[in-house]
Amino acid sequence: MALISETTTDIDTLKAQIKKLSTTSVQAKMQLHDLAEELPTAWESIPDAAEKTYEIFKQLTAKRAELKAMGA
Repeated sequence: MALISETTTDIDTLKAQIKKLSTTSVQAKMQLHDLAEELPTAWESIPDAAEKTYEIFKQLTAKRAELKAMGA
């Protein structure tokens, strides 16, 4: 019975992480979008914003795959 409870806790924790990453990913995407709309102003900050956005989506994709592998 403890194994089921532990797995449920792991799934809940993973879902919470995914929710947080999802929110962060939308914010990063919007920041990148805003930078693109303001071109050519602040073009120097595009690589940093793009890298942050890439890393967030990479993490989000990995966590979603992990959750899927857990069967949730």
